[in-house]
Amino acid sequence: MLAPDPDAVPERGLLALFGPTGVGKTEIALEIADRLRAAGRRPVGVSADALQVYIGLETLTGVATAHDRTRLEHRLVSFLPVDATFSVGEYAELAHAEIDGLVDSGAVPIVVGGTGLYLRAALAELDLRPMPPDEVRARWEDELAAVGPAALHALLERRAPWAAQGIEPADRHRIVRAHALLDLGELEPPDGPNRLWTADTRCPTRLIGLVRDREDLYRRIDARVERMVASGAAVEVRAALAAGASTTARKALGFDELLAGDVPAMQRRTRNFAKRQLTWMRKLAGVELIDAGGSSASEIAEQILSTPALGGPG
Repeated sequence: MLAPDPDAVPERGLLALFGPTGVGKTEIALEIADRLRAAGRRPVGVSADALQVYIGLETLTGVATAHDRTRLEHRLVSFLPVDATFSVGEYAELAHAEIDGLVDSGAVPIVVGGTGLYLRAALAELDLRPMPPDEVRARWEDELAAVGPAALHALLERRAPWAAQGIEPADRHRIVRAHALLDLGELEPPDGPNRLWTADTRCPTRLIGLVRDREDLYRRIDARVERMVASGAAVEVRAALAAGASTTARKALGFDELLAGDVPAMQRRTRNFAKRQLTWMRKLAGVELIDAGGSSASEIAEQILSTPALGGPG
């Protein structure tokens, strides 16, 4: 095991790993942690995932196992009951406190996630869009009740295809919110001024984007879903439903599909989500792309830690 380059992680900074579901983020983070610890550093994982916060959905959302957490402590996982709602604003406040505390103590935060919005919330001060006024939102909720989510999503595609691209046709809340924000002029196209995808991070950050060949990634996703089901993900989902799972908890990939017993649908939805994650990756300022295919997690960790950080965001 090679000693990490002292410039591989920014001084008083952090390492962030982003990539689509199934790309191998957790395995690589564990290997990085082993090497940093052997070099006398204290690595601590910080989850940047919108659904790993829920107690009882660990299998479905891919939370690191208890064994994995003996190699890398994980923060911001499994701390909310499934009947609680949760927002990116609430997450940002918690993530900033965790990261600041770790950096101040001399630890190395390793932020790991596949949710682009939550990754940026962890790394940056986001100018989050306000909630639309009740009267604006109510008009679109009435329209939703009249025509249904699929028709309202189709209208959103006509009004702002760039906004509709990242919203599931069945996601009632986000469809209504997008229409309301468009009415208020609060949604910008991707080539316009963007208050979300900023290069200005709160502390020095090295951002690694993990990719794989598309067919290889899809095979890994399908196999991952099968392992989740074999490990009891469907049992988790039924228990969460019985416990009054909130609307945000029910957004977990595969929740509704497993309730219906439709594993192939869960695989398709996960593959489609991976496509969007790769789209988000292109928006990440200062990202260093690494192909995770054809190399072991150990080799990729060596590659990352033997290379000085680029002059990226921070």
